[in-house]
Amino acid sequence: MTLPILYSFRRCPYAMRARLALEAGGIEVELREVFLRDKAPELLAASEKATVPVMVLDDGTVLEESLDVMRWALDTSDACETLMPDQGSMRGALALIERMDADFKPHLDAYKYLYRSDQVAAFAAREKALPFLQELDGMLAGQAYLYGQKRSVADIGVAPFVRQFAHVDRDWFYAQGWENVKPWLSAFLESDAFKHIMKKYPKWVAGDDVTVFPPSEV
Repeated sequence: MTLPILYSFRRCPYAMRARLALEAGGIEVELREVFLRDKAPELLAASEKATVPVMVLDDGTVLEESLDVMRWALDTSDACETLMPDQGSMRGALALIERMDADFKPHLDAYKYLYRSDQVAAFAAREKALPFLQELDGMLAGQAYLYGQKRSVADIGVAPFVRQFAHVDRDWFYAQGWENVKPWLSAFLESDAFKHIMKKYPKWVAGDDVTVFPPSEV
């Protein structure tokens, strides 16, 4: 059986949430780990954008955005049931992810990339990112996850980016007052699902043996 092909990069938060959705749905793919500084020609041929994740389905359809991969996983497997919020709706959870991509991620990028070269600008960007984190902290009050007491698509879609934000300056992040976001992020990082999708793979080159993801063992 021909498996869908997933071009991925282990540390990319967009690729993380795509892999988490596939893992939640028990969907097997052929994983091709790429290095962003030396992209595989096959990735460039599949997608002019050449950003990860890129998924090539067995009918030739190319999914070039992580949310498209997530929605495909939700539509074609039991990921929808597994990742359905127990409060609110799937539409609302996906809308939160889309809003994070538009309103939080640009400030995260500026904070991360300017941190070592222009801290004044980096800290200004960090301040602009804080309202979204404060909103998450409010959503998590009295519950373990963003939409209730079970993991949902919102958690796997948002947490990789909060992880990236936290890692810019961990001492500062964990000294802040959001007492709900910090344990939520820690639980995500310690979860079996996250450990499962973060297994390390060598760079893929044409001719390598097929790597099936999710792995049978961590």
